[in-house]
Amino acid sequence: MAVDPSYMTYAHRRPGMDHDLYEPGYLPDRAPVLWPGGRRLAVWIVPVVEVFPLNMAPQPLVPPGGMTRPYPDYWNYTLQDYGNRVGIYRILDALVARGMQSSAAVSAVLADRYPDLLRDLLSAGCEIIAHGRDMGTLHAPHLNIADEAAIIASVRDRLAQATGQAPRGWLSPAMVLSHETTRLVAEAGFAYTCDWVNDELPYRMTGPAKGLTAMPLGYELSDLRLMLDYRHMAWEYERQVQDALVFLLAEARRVNAGRILALPLHPWLVGTPQRISALERLLDMIAAEPDVWVASGDDILSAWEAGQ
Repeated sequence: MAVDPSYMTYAHRRPGMDHDLYEPGYLPDRAPVLWPGGRRLAVWIVPVVEVFPLNMAPQPLVPPGGMTRPYPDYWNYTLQDYGNRVGIYRILDALVARGMQSSAAVSAVLADRYPDLLRDLLSAGCEIIAHGRDMGTLHAPHLNIADEAAIIASVRDRLAQATGQAPRGWLSPAMVLSHETTRLVAEAGFAYTCDWVNDELPYRMTGPAKGLTAMPLGYELSDLRLMLDYRHMAWEYERQVQDALVFLLAEARRVNAGRILALPLHPWLVGTPQRISALERLLDMIAAEPDVWVASGDDILSAWEAGQ
């Protein structure tokens, strides 16, 4: 049955995707990449360190973990604050104890609201990814283009000032995007974006986002997705990550090409006493596998670019 002609009247309709931000691409057609030392699987660990304002508006949506009760919603606010006061330090301790690199996605206001935490992230060797201004500032179409561009530039500049180096990676708060966000991120000089979840390997953005690379921060293995959205127990989260690790290693060896396993971690979820042991066991499994390379997003991107 032919598609009704009205389906094609949408201004962005085109072969493959309804936008021009990347080209069609399929896994079997990718140029093979091997990671440093000939290892097959790059593991990218991303603690997500967010600031949720107490007075955040519920528009255009309430992000996961946001304020959902009548103002002042101290319950949700302190749940998030637990992650920044307690949970993140358990994650950092686990990573440092195993000598593992990571990339921390941080709200820019962390530099002003939690300066000691930002210092501790840097001391733990974290690459800093820009995660917007805060979780109350979403990049949805309600922003005009000039305001959105100014927010992205201010986030870049504040984190550069606080850390001594401009962030190369960008992750939008709640992964909410306007039509212009990816273009504006590219124009602000970022090297990669974590907002696109349609792959397990990097790929080049095109059109207005040319110069930017999409890095695969896989949402399906996020603790937020599995333990908050799907209501899985910590042991189920652990098992799913284990299964992904085993499968990706086997696939990479079979096709003689590298793969990436990304692990977004939310401190207020996986940093709790009843869940942190599951993460520690996962990190031990990762550390014991000689074919795994644990690296920052920037290092993974550089290695991938070198093989293209």
